[in-house]
Amino acid sequence: MAQEPKQPQQPKEPKKEASKKEGAKAPKQAGAKTEAAKGEASKSEAPKAAKPSKKSDARLRRHYKERVVPALVKEFGYKNVMAVPKIDKVSVNIGLGEATQNAKLMDGAVNELSQIAGQKPVITKAKKSIAAFKLREGMSIGAMVTLRGDRMYEFLDRLMNVALPRVRDFRGVSSKSFDGRGNYTLGIKDQLIFPEIDYNKVEKVKGMNISITTTARTDAEGLALLKHMGMPFRQQGA
Repeated sequence: MAQEPKQPQQPKEPKKEASKKEGAKAPKQAGAKTEAAKGEASKSEAPKAAKPSKKSDARLRRHYKERVVPALVKEFGYKNVMAVPKIDKVSVNIGLGEATQNAKLMDGAVNELSQIAGQKPVITKAKKSIAAFKLREGMSIGAMVTLRGDRMYEFLDRLMNVALPRVRDFRGVSSKSFDGRGNYTLGIKDQLIFPEIDYNKVEKVKGMNISITTTARTDAEGLALLKHMGMPFRQQGA
């Protein structure tokens, strides 16, 4: 029998799945690029974060700028605002000679002064030896702190409006404690007038000296400055 002729094989069609996969990949990559471009554009268009606002001035500092400066210019006729006197610094000092015999008193003084001033004080030490007082050079005999800026104004605000009025039979502070150059020194006998001090934790009553250094050239200018700032001076004849 004669063999039947073989039919020619038809060429195989390319797989459609591969083309589908390649076609699907292209739009995804294009879409990713467009999304990345949109993200960068949105970042560039996004508003910048606002800078944190500066801390507001102390109440007494604002009072000095708004009321005291115009009043002093009117009273003394200053031609330049920079010539108006201002408070430069405040120094608070506690002398504790008994600490040579009892060192624990110094720890209490440092702790109380830091609460009153809101700043860590510096321990003062003896510069020379005195045999009569049983004092040797380098021994701790007190603590002091120097305040400037907002801490100075906040301390003065509490001193004039809260602490001094708590003194028994208070009639005002003396106006004769200037040094001739507009600087004022005030002595306090009891640290308990400050509300920060806990009466139950006080071992011994301690006095302190408060020195207010100003840029005034005369005592009259310094007195007027402190009066306008709110220092309760004693009235003459009282």
